[in-house]
Amino acid sequence: MTPETDTFVTDVITAADAAATALLYASTDVSAAPLGPHRESMRRAKLLVAVYLEPASAFADDPTVVALAEAYAEVLRGLQSPTGLFLGGDNVESPPDTGFTINDVGDILELVRRSGDARLDVVAEVLGGIADRAAPALLAGGVHTPNHRWELTAALMRLHRHRPDPRLEARAREWLAEGIDIDADGLYSERSANYAVYVSNPSLLLIGDVLDLPELHEIVARNLEATLGLIHPDGSLETVHSRRQDQREPQFPLAPYALHFRRLALETGRGDFVWAARTAASAPVIDPQTALSDMLLHPALRETLPAGEPPADRSRTTWSVSGLVVDRTPERTLAVFGGTDYSVARRIRSGLATNPTFLRLFAGDAVLDSVRLSRHFFGLGPFRSEEMTIADERIVLEEHLSPAYFGPLDAARRRPGGDYRVVDEGRFSAAMSFDERPRDEVPLRTRIDVVPSEDGVELTIDTDGPICAWSLEFAFRDGGTFEDVDVRGDGTAVLTSGSGRYRVGGDAIEVGPGTGSTAPAAYLPGEDYDYLGGTDALGGPRLYVTGTTPGRATVRIRRVS
Repeated sequence: MTPETDTFVTDVITAADAAATALLYASTDVSAAPLGPHRESMRRAKLLVAVYLEPASAFADDPTVVALAEAYAEVLRGLQSPTGLFLGGDNVESPPDTGFTINDVGDILELVRRSGDARLDVVAEVLGGIADRAAPALLAGGVHTPNHRWELTAALMRLHRHRPDPRLEARAREWLAEGIDIDADGLYSERSANYAVYVSNPSLLLIGDVLDLPELHEIVARNLEATLGLIHPDGSLETVHSRRQDQREPQFPLAPYALHFRRLALETGRGDFVWAARTAASAPVIDPQTALSDMLLHPALRETLPAGEPPADRSRTTWSVSGLVVDRTPERTLAVFGGTDYSVARRIRSGLATNPTFLRLFAGDAVLDSVRLSRHFFGLGPFRSEEMTIADERIVLEEHLSPAYFGPLDAARRRPGGDYRVVDEGRFSAAMSFDERPRDEVPLRTRIDVVPSEDGVELTIDTDGPICAWSLEFAFRDGGTFEDVDVRGDGTAVLTSGSGRYRVGGDAIEVGPGTGSTAPAAYLPGEDYDYLGGTDALGGPRLYVTGTTPGRATVRIRRVS
């Protein structure tokens, strides 16, 4: 793409017009317009005001969209509780959830103020009242996730921009004084693409604008720089290391990053940001109401991008804090993850990185979305690396497990009534005062050496411990077929000997050799899921190589034609 073919601005306007058309003609009666929760009602009003104010929109100066925007503003007013917070959602009386909507309210109020268009007075009056009623609750309110701090602070700044109040600024600076949670890798503490692109980055840009803090823009630039290495050949972002929901989304899109890469590319002139902005914009526009309103608020976004700088076709990027490596050659892209939080927390919980996928491979149209190792071992679940080390070309992942059997209590600790404390011993909880009993441990050590090659990777699995069966699972992206493997009735495949392939068109990923083992082939999610009848198992085409501990097995994965 050359600067002359930078179509982002027209693409955003076209997408916004299409969304407005669908919304406008969903009902011929404005009073019967389709209504939704507070955030969705506000997003709809934001879209309608944006297309009304955009000179190149098909709805420019159209009173019909203003009338519908007024209807949605009234709906929003009806959803505001006496506390000033919005009703709806599972987070009851939530300042941060209200903050998301108030951020959109604040942008509309600023757009109306700049336009001076009297036909938007009703919208401004209703939304201004909503903002005033929300301000005390957001001023006093708290949060419950790291990114909420910046979302709430951005809402305070938008309220302050609309109606200046030193208390709002003081509260915002109080949150900022905690320090922005960006690590040495350039990732926010939640390591989440979703919350970076939809919350932290846009919030910090806005706060930097209102408070004139360019250092916040520099933090966003650091995050975008770190994000560059996460972009895969298919235009998705690596998320296996995330601590939030997107750790389970192997195809998180780059498209939402288009605005941020574009803005920082224009501010800094960085060619790699230009390339990323264009790559993100090559997909359909996501969230056109935000994109269009941002272009109205920041006219510089309409400037044509300069020449870009594509990434090298051979590189290795390491995010040491996250325990993530992405290694690229012209033949394939490899992602290796060894930074789970499970080894510390020993539980599955929202806010922890617990995805057991430790490797992914992109080979043209053939994609290996996940490699996992599960064991029949005390219900402790799949391998999750506790430690990742890098030595030359070798990436080493290690895990040490030590479940135990428990002996009788010492005489001094016995209770005649048998009423012992309920204690969690790591895999099971019971009224047995486990922490006071002698332990007879059954250790299992697992080491996986990951050695990248030009066209793939070699895995060597070393185990030391009791005899137990293991399954190495290869989960492929839909769209291909297996070759030279035994396919079971449920569609999964088992490789016992030799090598097998998964083919998509002219590209294939070869796996082998099999170990000769006939151990059961299955993915075992572990007691954390089994007890609740749940699972984190992947669907789609899956291939299994099995074996038993202790011992060594080597499996090679490579791109073939």
